[in-house]
Amino acid sequence: MTLGMRAKILIVDDEPKIVDLVRLYLERDGHEVCVARDGSAALTAFRSQRPDLIVLDLMLPGVDGLEVCRRVRQESTVPIVMLTARAEELDKLVGLEIGADDYLTKPFSPRELAARVRAVLRRTAGQAETPAERITVGTLVIDATRHEAACEGKPLGLTPTEFRLLATLARQPGRVFARSQLLDEALGERFEGFDRSIDAHVKNLRRKLSDASGRTCIETVYGVGYRFVESASA
Repeated sequence: MTLGMRAKILIVDDEPKIVDLVRLYLERDGHEVCVARDGSAALTAFRSQRPDLIVLDLMLPGVDGLEVCRRVRQESTVPIVMLTARAEELDKLVGLEIGADDYLTKPFSPRELAARVRAVLRRTAGQAETPAERITVGTLVIDATRHEAACEGKPLGLTPTEFRLLATLARQPGRVFARSQLLDEALGERFEGFDRSIDAHVKNLRRKLSDASGRTCIETVYGVGYRFVESASA
């Protein structure tokens, strides 16, 4: 999918009123919408429909949303926007740590959800907000045009949010980014939420970098935020 093209979006929710409302707003934006009412149906639709983005409720009958997210992430980096009735920060962090790109707490505004979907799709397309470039730091190679990243020749399999976060840090090795700056610069748009969502994405990045090379290159600056450490990748 490229920016400006109609996206195929899978809505996973067992509440008909929510599905109808979300479908209305997403179709108004020109998207094609498919629906699954439970976790098992969501996994089937994901594999058969190959959506460009998934709007995923966590409280589902049968296979819950967290397990759906885990299984999808084993096969794909498709963007996922979570819907959750759980307002606690820990619940949101768990969802982000297993691979969701964004979250929205119920009850929610369908306008805000549509805006979140547009923002995540822009990050996926990348080209409108990410300059065409190739970043090489030691054994880490980030190809912004292809939206791909590899360490020691091993693809990292990053979600769109993880990719933009890594590219933002790697462009300026040594610079310390506050969490709020990373939300602005890496994610492109800020919404009401909690800055510690960045921690979940950084945790995922560190795990993937470590899996590929045995080390990480993202350092915590306590009380401030994060920085990319060039020597750790060399």
